Formats: sequence, C-alpha cells, structure tokens
Amino acid sequence: MNLFEFESIFNELRKLLIEHGLTGSVLIYSYFLIGSVSVTLFLFITIFVTRQVFIGVVKSAKTKSDWQQALYEFRVFRAFALIFGAYIIYNAVPYVFIDFKNWFFYALIFSKIYVVLATMFAINAFLNALVSIMETSRKYADKPIRSYKQVAKIIIYIFGFVLILSIILNQSLLYIFGGFGAVTAVFILVFRDPILGFVASVQMSAIDLVRVGDWITVEKYGADGEVTEINLTTIKVRNWDKTVTIVPSYAIVSESFKNWRAMEESEGRRIKRHINIKISSIKFCDDDLISRLQSIDFLKDYLKETQLQIEQFNAEHTVNPNNLVNGRHMTNIGTFRVYAEKYLESNPSINTDLTFMVRQLQATENGLPIEIYVFSKEKGLKKFEEVAADIFDHLLAAVPYFDLEIFQSPSGSDMRGFVGRGND
Repeated sequence: MNLFEFESIFNELRKLLIEHGLTGSVLIYSYFLIGSVSVTLFLFITIFVTRQVFIGVVKSAKTKSDWQQALYEFRVFRAFALIFGAYIIYNAVPYVFIDFKNWFFYALIFSKIYVVLATMFAINAFLNALVSIMETSRKYADKPIRSYKQVAKIIIYIFGFVLILSIILNQSLLYIFGGFGAVTAVFILVFRDPILGFVASVQMSAIDLVRVGDWITVEKYGADGEVTEINLTTIKVRNWDKTVTIVPSYAIVSESFKNWRAMEESEGRRIKRHINIKISSIKFCDDDLISRLQSIDFLKDYLKETQLQIEQFNAEHTVNPNNLVNGRHMTNIGTFRVYAEKYLESNPSINTDLTFMVRQLQATENGLPIEIYVFSKEKGLKKFEEVAADIFDHLLAAVPYFDLEIFQSPSGSDMRGFVGRGND
C-alpha cells in the first residue's frame, strides 16, 4: 500500500461524511474518530494476517529445517509483522491528524519512534534466531558467537537511541553524533568491560585460545572445569565440583591460564609424579640382595646380563673385589629404577610411544626423588587418576623389596617414641 492509496482512502472518507451532512467540528471529530478506529483495526488485522501467513508457511512444510524452527521459536515473524504495522501508522498519521496541527507534530514523532523500535525489535529477534542456528552447527559450536551477538545488539541499541533522540530533538544524526564527542570518555568508562570483552573475544577467536567445551584452569579465579558459555564480557566455567565460576573474557588474553584441549586431543595424558627415597637406604647390591631380586620376573634377564657385564669389566680392569666401591657394581636404587621402567612398559594403560622415562631428580632434604614421567592412554579424570594410583600403589609397595626406604617427615608419634627411647 503506497501513499497515494492512503490519500485516496481518507479523501473518500471525508467526502462520504460531507455527503451525510456533517460540517464544522462534528465533521472534524467524526473524521478523526473514524479514521483512528479504522487505522487501528487495519493495523491489528495486518499484523495478525502477516504473522499467520509466515507461520502457516513454516507449519505446512513437510520437513522443518533448523532455520524454520529458530525463526518460529524466536518470534521473528511477529517482529517483522510489527514493521508492517509501523509502516501503516507512519503513512496514516498525516491524514488522520490533518485537522489537528498541534497533535500532528507529536503523532508524527510517535510514529517515527515506533518505526525505529519495531525495526530494532525485528533485528534483535533475527539475531537471536541466527545465533541459535550457529550454536547448533559444528562449525560454530566452539566459537564465541554470543559475544558477537551482544556487540551487534549494543551497536543496534546505540544507533537506535541516537536515531530516536534525533527524532525528538528534530536534529540530524550528524549533529547528535557530534554531541557525543564530549562524552566519549564517560562512554568508554561505562562500557569498559564490554569493549575489553569484545577485543578479547576477537583475539580468542582469531588464535583459537578458548572454545566452548574446553577444559581450562584459571588459578586466579579458582576456575577448573569445562567452558559452558562465552559471552561478551564473561566466560562461564562449570568446575568439576559442579560449582560455576565466572571469568572475565579479557582475563584470558591478559593473564595466565591453562587450556587442557591439546592434552585431550593428543594420544595420552601425562603422569609426572615422584617418590622420595631415603638417601641413607641407598647401597650397592650384595649377593644376598641380588639373589632375592632374581625371583622378580621383570628383573631376571636384566640382572643376568648386567651381572655378566660387570664381571667382565671388573676382570678386565683387575678390580680389587674386597671393596664394593672398586669397579662396577649394581645399586639398589638403580635396580629399582629399572624395575619401575619394565613394570610401566608392561602396563597396557601406558602409551610407550610418547615420552617415557623413570629418572632421578636433584636430591633434597626430603631424600632422592625418583620421578615417573609417562603418558596414560586414559585421559578422563576418573580413569586417569585410577591408572596413576595403581602405578604408585604398586611401586610404593615394591620399594622395601630393594632394601630401600621411603622418606617421610617425622610425625608427632615418631617424635614421642624418639624421646621415650632417649629417656630409657
């Protein structure tokens, strides 16, 4: 419906009223009343019919796509129907209020504002539907789509507010935007978090720092769990204890955090733990200890081959056998380390294709650390901890068989026993 048709309809209405003998103020108010009621009824009918047409097309489809369902769920059709209503009001106002010059000015302002609000509402509904579709897509499921939606909405709201302000003040957009230059500092201060969050979201998306579904650890904020939502200003993390931590988006790009995604995508999860051996228990292996260790299946071949190599070396170098310090001899700590390696090699839950070693660390006041540095095939938290616990359960129980002792700081009962023996 164009402007000419509106003009023709209202001209015909006035002629009809005049033909029925209406004149003066009766004509004016009758024309206004009938015109207002007619436009209002036509407005509601148009909105209703427009909605039903769009909804009917969706419902009649045999196979409903995600797009159709999202547009229906977020009432996009209703939003765009309001735009038709806004068009009707804007074009009808000049003819309805033709006899009321004072009212006409305010009615025209109201109609323009309604057009702006209806358009903003329609764009907002379409953005909600678009984001809903993108979040269900594998391609965009791990992207911070909500952040971009929020930025788009802020821009729309700001532009809409400025446009409404220019309508009310009857000034151009350039004039209004020019006035905002004086409050730019205040604007930046008020929207500091959204601005920083938007920049952070762009950086996270560009270099793929964080995705929805990632396991991240941010110690400063006590976050350790799965990312469930990435917004413009915040990242929601559901911790493993089922609590929820909110982390500022800009903290991810400005501070230290740990993302476990690379581990989950790899072929194993690292086990890096150590056992502290009491240094005073470390010694050379004598014949009695070697004899006892030969009953351990993992060490049979190793002891036989190593013992032969040692005897050949000592014989070639005419080593004095009366002192074990002379020449080469096995130690209980070295034999235990070999045993740990062979035990881990036989464990089906350990990925031997990745970094695999049992090593000594720098001795400390807490003893000599023997570190297990291997990768578990099980990467889930529960299964991983079970694998690690089984390994150390076994190794801790095996330590005494090598005449070794595990270092442990004295407890209160140990100190009381020591004092008691001293008094005796």
